[in-house]
Amino acid sequence: MDKIQDTINLLKMYNQEHVIKLLNQLEGKEKERLIEQINKIDFHQLMELYDNTKKEIEIKENKIENITYLDKAKLSKEQREEFDTLGEKVIRNREYAVVTMAGGQGTRLRT
Repeated sequence: MDKIQDTINLLKMYNQEHVIKLLNQLEGKEKERLIEQINKIDFHQLMELYDNTKKEIEIKENKIENITYLDKAKLSKEQREEFDTLGEKVIRNREYAVVTMAGGQGTRLRT
């Protein structure tokens, strides 16, 4: 098979017939450039990404609890370094937490 037919088969496989219509309207260098661009696309990965948008995400742990407030300005240098180290460790371990504050709290608390 030639490159054009291979490209057409690829487009059909991924339901991209509308691109075939455009391809058939082009000639020469324009057609060659479009074929090159099409063949650089990872249609399989695109379809996986698209299919993943339809999946429902399961949250394995959903815990809401109050947190205590610490005034960063009142922490000692050692305490700030300890929190920095702890934060870096959490990020490296791909752990995280979510904190929600009422609008403007970040500004008022200078965080």
